[in-house]
Amino acid sequence: MKILIADDEALSRRLLERTLDRAGYEVVAVENGKQALEQLSKPEGPRLALLDWVMPELDGPGVCRAVRTRSEQTYVYMVLLTSKGSKEETVLGLESGADDYLTKPFNAEELRARLRVGERILLLEDRLVEARENMRFRATHDQLTSLLNRGAIMDLLARELHRSHREQKSTAILLGDVDHFKLVNDTLGHVVGDEVLIEIANRLLAAVRSYDFVGRYGGEEFLVVLNNCDPAFAPGRAEEIRKSISNLVIQTAKGPLTLTMSLGLLLSSEWGKKPIEELLHEVDIALYEAKAAGRDCLRISKPSTAVELPPATLPQSVRLRH
Repeated sequence: MKILIADDEALSRRLLERTLDRAGYEVVAVENGKQALEQLSKPEGPRLALLDWVMPELDGPGVCRAVRTRSEQTYVYMVLLTSKGSKEETVLGLESGADDYLTKPFNAEELRARLRVGERILLLEDRLVEARENMRFRATHDQLTSLLNRGAIMDLLARELHRSHREQKSTAILLGDVDHFKLVNDTLGHVVGDEVLIEIANRLLAAVRSYDFVGRYGGEEFLVVLNNCDPAFAPGRAEEIRKSISNLVIQTAKGPLTLTMSLGLLLSSEWGKKPIEELLHEVDIALYEAKAAGRDCLRISKPSTAVELPPATLPQSVRLRH
């Protein structure tokens, strides 16, 4: 594990470095508090630190306070080293953000034991962070395909629509459905069906840009959000996505399968500031039209250009009789 030594006394720094090097640590040694803070602020900087109390530029407690204000970085376990040993100094050091405190001269075995405590705390912190990230991933991603789940992609779509409207850009919404997927489940079983969905999810991800969104909308339906998409190129991109599914064989436990996907496409720039539910309803209609047209094709949702006049303005001869 990487460890930082910050001490302006060259002899003390070299002795510490030799002790920690023999203990198996990767040592980074600096001679003042400013350099220490720079090292600890790096993305891959040391997570264990031995800080002398009195140093040029910035003292040990000052380094501790500065590190603790940076909430975005991973936890750093810091030990203050000092020749002062009063209770008041100990309290002051710990309140600055230090995790432990050693009075010079200290025993090498005691130092290593205290550092092992620090390592255990860092390991526990890493496990807690990992558990938190796993929970966050499970809350926002589909368990089978690892795509965004319905709730997560709906939330991202709503934000993207708001952004594109504000910046007068266009967002392309694609709703795709795997053709005859029920037949796969009924004839080959749900295990093969799951294999198909996982492979299709992977192909959809490979067919879009890193900043686009792909989610499992439900069952064999997938929602693709193409951010900042030029309306002139949207149909071509949608066709590329469709072909990424339709033109390749899917290998399964029960042999190769060739499946197709029907797609509905909607461009937000053509619909104004419509509610997300209305836009999804319209793109769903386009998907239904693709299914009705024979599947394995794309249909684009367009706003109606017809103008509905109030009944009072219609000529008497064309008014409906009740």
